[in-house]
Amino acid sequence: MIYESYYPDPPEIPNNNAVLHYLYREDQRQWGDFTLFVEANTGKRISFLEFKKRVEDGITALGGSQAHGGLGFNGDADIIGIVSENSIDYVTLVYSLLGTKTTFALISGYSTPYELSSSFKLCTISHLFVSKSLLPRALAAAKQGGLSPGNIYLLDGHDTRRKSFPELINNVRRNGSPKVPIRPTNHDTLAYLAASSGTTGLPKAVMVSHGNIMFATMQIDVIDQAILEVQKPEPLDTPEGIPTVLCFLPFHHSYGLYATFFRTFSTPQTCIIMSKWNVANGINIIRQYQITSIPLIPSVIHQILNYPGLKADDLKTVRAVNSGAAYLPSAFAEKLSSLISKDAVFSRGYGLSEAPMASMAVPFPGVLGGVLPSPEVSYPTGILYPGQKARIMKDDGTLAKPGETGELHVSGRNLAQGYWNNQKSTEETFHPDGWMRTGDRFWVDKNGYFLFVYPDTLKVSGTQVSPTEIEDCLLAHPKKLIVDVSVAGVVGGRTEDERVPRAWVVLSDNGKKLGNQAVVKELDAWHKSQLSKYKWLRGGIEIIEEIPKSPTGKTLRRVLRERFENSNSIKVKTKL
Repeated sequence: MIYESYYPDPPEIPNNNAVLHYLYREDQRQWGDFTLFVEANTGKRISFLEFKKRVEDGITALGGSQAHGGLGFNGDADIIGIVSENSIDYVTLVYSLLGTKTTFALISGYSTPYELSSSFKLCTISHLFVSKSLLPRALAAAKQGGLSPGNIYLLDGHDTRRKSFPELINNVRRNGSPKVPIRPTNHDTLAYLAASSGTTGLPKAVMVSHGNIMFATMQIDVIDQAILEVQKPEPLDTPEGIPTVLCFLPFHHSYGLYATFFRTFSTPQTCIIMSKWNVANGINIIRQYQITSIPLIPSVIHQILNYPGLKADDLKTVRAVNSGAAYLPSAFAEKLSSLISKDAVFSRGYGLSEAPMASMAVPFPGVLGGVLPSPEVSYPTGILYPGQKARIMKDDGTLAKPGETGELHVSGRNLAQGYWNNQKSTEETFHPDGWMRTGDRFWVDKNGYFLFVYPDTLKVSGTQVSPTEIEDCLLAHPKKLIVDVSVAGVVGGRTEDERVPRAWVVLSDNGKKLGNQAVVKELDAWHKSQLSKYKWLRGGIEIIEEIPKSPTGKTLRRVLRERFENSNSIKVKTKL
């Protein structure tokens, strides 16, 4: 069975760099000016009209000729990496790059030098903008990642040895450089690369087009219009009478990118930017700025609910919450709902980098004329977004019927173009008939409500973790201590549904000589030095004689996980 959205389709999108023209569209003339962004850690703020002017100057600074003090990005050969904590200049840089038709790569600011060098090579970046606090890490990774140190610029701060984005903009203004206009694009023009593990395997670079961005933005506009038909906006008791949004999600993550960069310009609102999440700071900011809306992930919800300093009225200004990036237990949703405004909207949904921003979400009560049927289950993942189609494929390759579990396939104009320089994975994931395999398992009730079924794929703190990447890291230990390894998710995360990585390893002759305990300590120290903290083996490391495999040689992670979780004692051999 093929499932279609209950919502009307999004409108057709102009084929003329619609992302930038969306920022400068006609209806915004009625908005006047207001505070658009505030950096919570610095107090820096910028108004809506100031931001638009800064983007215009940013386009000139990046796309202008070097003779006029620009960088000369022409939108053809360059891929610009961004490694930074959240900031106003991060948003300005992204919009400026979109305006110059220059592709950028979103790279995690939490990356180690090892991971950065891999990302530089994966995305074949030619230049890099990096926050000053992360510059030493980027320089350490540049040589191995094939990036010239001379092509590294600061996104913030000052350094006499290299240019910074704010200084480039100031030079444009001071010199009166000739304005570079918004460069035309079409729907298929590549906009950015985003890291993803895909359905399986090592991290890949997802190719997202200008058309993908605009279609995802239009999907949200259709949903917002449906909500406005049943709930008229009420005056808000905020400094400027407009919504205030807490923006702490990392900007390199698709969820954080769309929630802050594109959804922001659908209606006047003030975004309070946190450079990175801290639960105590976050709750203080909610109180201080009278936050009315928060995009969240389950692990952060868990931190908020268990924060000892949380007071009964700390979250009462919050009128809208959305949870994404990972499965949210119903108990968390119910407890959080009791702490926010009684009239608040609590939504949850499902999406992935390959199909930004989302594929489904729980609908607002009463939308679509109030004729939307009720779900058969008490806690569904949601219904399809506007313009989205889906099917559930069983393991035998046939279409699943309502109530049958299988792999979710999605179709729509938000589907990415594939994986950068990875034709094999592109062909495995993106079918020529317009369907994309998600790798996630779902079932659908008879009324079209989707329910997520927990997969083997790991998500830790809302971020995808590739077992293969961790396995390759362990095998790369310079002392060659193991000959085989398997990593799978086991119980032990922040919620009862979150799984954490655990490794099962088979020792080499070198490893056997060193001894079990010494090998575990070596591997533990090694992978922590090479991988970000959320990828660490919090489930432990166990030494076994042989990795179970299928007749075709496929590692049976499921068997290892079930052995561990069904054992009578958690204290298994050589567990950390």
